[in-house]
Amino acid sequence: MIQWINESVMFAHGHRHERLADQIRAEVAEMIAGELKDPRIGFATVARVDLSADLRHGRVFVSVLGSEESRQETLAGLASAAGYVRYELSRRLRLRRAPELVFVLDRSAEEGQKVELLLQKLKAEP
Repeated sequence: MIQWINESVMFAHGHRHERLADQIRAEVAEMIAGELKDPRIGFATVARVDLSADLRHGRVFVSVLGSEESRQETLAGLASAAGYVRYELSRRLRLRRAPELVFVLDRSAEEGQKVELLLQKLKAEP
């Protein structure tokens, strides 16, 4: 079982996890914006990266504009490029072993909008 690091546990392990996750986020975002040429990959933004406690696995949360179909196509394109992304991360960040990456659709913006609409409806009711 993979143990994922969250912010409350982050301090027990120091700031290395946080720094590495931020570096990975920046590098992956740069790769998506300019280097990955897969036509399935649409307009995607890297929201955050979560790393496992042993730094061997990572989840890259990606926000994608468009329909559900285009989101799934983008995730498929990113999944097929995961090996290249991992190789480039190890080279650019000088990591002996880069984490295995899994790309996950980030739906936090959509969830936030739903909550906002519900709050507005509650406020409008007498």
